[in-house]
Amino acid sequence: MSVVSEPMAGPSVEAWSGKDRADENFPVGSALIRRDLREHVHAFYAFARNADDIADSPVLAPEDKLARLDRMEDVLLGRADTGAPSAARLQASLAETATSPVHATELLIAFRRDAVKRRYASWDELYDYCRYSAMPVGRHVLDLHGEDRATWAPSDALCAALQVLNHLQDVAKDLAALDRCYLPQDLLDRHGASIEDVHGSAETPALRAVFTTLLERTGRLNAAAADLPRQVRDRRLRLETGVIVGLARRLTRRLNREDPLAGRVKLHRTDVAGALLAALRFLP
Repeated sequence: MSVVSEPMAGPSVEAWSGKDRADENFPVGSALIRRDLREHVHAFYAFARNADDIADSPVLAPEDKLARLDRMEDVLLGRADTGAPSAARLQASLAETATSPVHATELLIAFRRDAVKRRYASWDELYDYCRYSAMPVGRHVLDLHGEDRATWAPSDALCAALQVLNHLQDVAKDLAALDRCYLPQDLLDRHGASIEDVHGSAETPALRAVFTTLLERTGRLNAAAADLPRQVRDRRLRLETGVIVGLARRLTRRLNREDPLAGRVKLHRTDVAGALLAALRFLP
C-alpha cells in the first residue's frame, strides 16, 4: 500500500508556501535513498514543510498558528480525521513502516516556538531549538532505515549544523519578514553588535564577529558529524549522509567568506558535485 493518496476532502489548516525539496541546501529523499523508502522520506518532509509554512506565515496570528499546528498533530495521532492532508499522509507512512510519530511531534515543538518566539538569549537556547527543529529529521530517516541509535549523536550534530547555517543564510530575511532573529543575544552583546545591524545592506565588523563565532561552533558540529556515514549500515544512506556532511562543510566555508546581508549565500552546482565525489569514499 502506498502512502501517496488523493488530498483529503474538507477545509485544511495547511497553506503550502510553494517551497519544496529543491529549495533545501541538502538532498531530501533523493535518488540516493532506497526506492522503497523514498516516498516515506517525502511524506515526512511534506509534513515538516507544511508545519514550517504555518509557523512562518507573515499574516497568521500566533494563536491561529498554534491552533493549526495542534490540528496537524491531532490528525497525525488519529485524534482527528480531517484538516491536515500532509499529517494524514505521514500517519499512513508511519503505519506502513511501523515508525514512531515521536520525531514528527517533536518537530511541532519547534514550530510552536516559532509561532510565538522571536529572539534567542544564548547559544544553549538556540541549540535547544535545533534539538526540536532539526534533529528529529535525521533521527526519523535513520529509524526508517533501521539504523542503530548510536547514529543519532553524529546525525544530531549534522542536523544542528545545517539549521544554524540556514539561520545565517536567512538572517536578514527572517528579521525583515517575521521580526525573528536567531542570533544569540549574548553573542551580540559580547561583540558589540545589535539586531538592528541586521537591517543593513552589509555586515558590520561586530556582526561579522558574531557570525564567525557561530561558524566556529558550527565547525565543531561538522567535525562531530564527520563519522556519520561510516556508522550507517545502509549503503545508499551512507552515500546520502556523506554528501550532506560535505555540503554542510562547504556551506560553512562559504559563509565564512561571504556576507549574508549582501545577498543570500548559497551552494553552487560545483559544491554538490564535489560533495558527491568526496562521498564516494564511504562506499565499500
